[in-house]
Amino acid sequence: MKIAVHGLGYIGLPTAALFAQSGLEVVGIDISPDVTEAIRRGVPETREPGVAKLIERVVAEGWLRAAYKPEPANAHILCLPSPVDSGKRPLLRYIDAALSSVAPHLREGDLIIVESTVPPGTTEMLAHKIARLRPDLPDGSIFLAHCPERAIPGAALREIAENERIIGGLCPTASEMAAPLYRRISRARLNITDARTAELCKLAENAWRDTTIAFANELSLICQELGVDVWRLINLANRHPRVDIPRPGPGVGGHCLAVDPWFLVDAAPGCTDFIQTARLRNDAMPELTADRIEQALAHLSRPAKIACLGLAYKPDTDDLRESPALAVAKILADRGHEVLAVEPHIDVLPLGLASSGVRLVSCTAALRDADAIGILVAHRAFTARRTEIALHPTVVDAVGLLRSTLRDCPSIDEAGRRVENHDVAVAETAQDFGVDAVAVADLDRCKMGDPLRNPEDRPNAVLAK
Repeated sequence: MKIAVHGLGYIGLPTAALFAQSGLEVVGIDISPDVTEAIRRGVPETREPGVAKLIERVVAEGWLRAAYKPEPANAHILCLPSPVDSGKRPLLRYIDAALSSVAPHLREGDLIIVESTVPPGTTEMLAHKIARLRPDLPDGSIFLAHCPERAIPGAALREIAENERIIGGLCPTASEMAAPLYRRISRARLNITDARTAELCKLAENAWRDTTIAFANELSLICQELGVDVWRLINLANRHPRVDIPRPGPGVGGHCLAVDPWFLVDAAPGCTDFIQTARLRNDAMPELTADRIEQALAHLSRPAKIACLGLAYKPDTDDLRESPALAVAKILADRGHEVLAVEPHIDVLPLGLASSGVRLVSCTAALRDADAIGILVAHRAFTARRTEIALHPTVVDAVGLLRSTLRDCPSIDEAGRRVENHDVAVAETAQDFGVDAVAVADLDRCKMGDPLRNPEDRPNAVLAK
C-alpha cells in the first residue's frame, strides 16, 4: 500500500515518518523544493524531538521519499494549513489547491483523509469538488474521511501515537478504510463517527480550550484591578474538586486555538456570541500586556530598552504561529522602545520583527542591558534561570514563571498541623538553584508585595495579577 502525505510541516512530517516506520511506502508531497530536497537527503530542517532521526532512518531504508508534485497513491492524507483571512473567515485555498493537484491522479477505490482542521461540511464539499473534477470516475468510488490531528509541537511523535483519534468517514466504508490505516501508527482508541461530527469535534475541543483561557485572562484583569494575586487565587480555586482554571498569559497562539473558534463563528454566527467574545478577549491580551510593561517603566523619561523573554506561542518549541509573545514584542517596538528578544529555540528573527528594529540576544545580555524584563513564555531555559531573572529590578511576569507552584495560604494537614505551603515551595526552589532559602523567601515575598516589608527595600517588580 502506498500513502501520500500532502504538506510536510509540524504535523505532516512526523505523520509521514510514522507511516513509513510502520512499513508502508510513503511519499511526502510539499510545494517547497527546500523541504523536499532536505528530506531526500535525510536531513529535514525540524526541531521536533525525534523526527529528524526517524526521517533519516526511514529515508535510508527506502520507506519514505519526498516530491513536490502529487502522484498516484492508495491513500492521500492532507496535512495543510487552514488559516483565517483578515475578516476571520476560513481560508481553504491550500486544501483546495492540493485537491485540484491530486484529482488527476485519483483512481477508483482511493481514500482521501483530511487531517487539517476545517469548517463543518468541508469533507462533503471536497467530495463534490472531486465529482466535478473527475466526472469519469463512478459516483462514490473515491472515499473521504476527516481524521483531525490532535498533536502539539514539541511532542508530535508521542501524541500521534498515544492520543485517541476521531475517524469521521463520509460513509461507513471510508471509516472502515481509514481505521486500520491509523491503527498502524496509533496505540490509542480509534473513535468512529461521521465526517461532519468529526469536523465539529475538533472545533469544539479547541473552542472549549480557548474560552477557558479567556476566562483565566479576564480573571487576571479582574485581579489586577482589585489588587489580588491571580496565581494564588487560581491555585486556591483549583483545589475545588470540580474547578480547573487554566493559567492566564499574554494571549493565545498557535495554529489551532487562535484560529479554529472563528470557524464556528463563521458556520453559525447567530449562536456563537460567547465563543466570539472569548476570542476577542484573548486577541486583546498582547496589547494589554504591552501596556503593563510600559506602566512598569513609567518612571523613565525616555524610550526604554525592554527584554521580551520568549517569542514562541507555547513553551519549549520554535513555533511562532499566531504567537501573542511575538505580538507583544512588535507592539513595544512600534511604540518606540528598543526591544531585545530572547528566544532560545530560533536562530533568526521573523522578518516582521527584524524590520521593526527588534534584536535577538542571549538571556545573559538581556538581563544585563534591559531596563525591564517581560516574561512572555515559560520556556524551561528561563525556568532554569528563574532566581537570576527575579533579581532584575523591573520584571513583568505574564506567565507566572516566578511563582512557586505550591504557593498559597497556609493549610492544615491530616494531623491538624499548620503547613506553610509558601515556605515549602521556597525551600524547594532554593534547593533547585543551590541558593540560600532565607534570601529567596525574602526576595519572593518582596515580589508578592508583602505589606510587612519595608517599601524602600523593594525592587520595582510587577507580577501578573
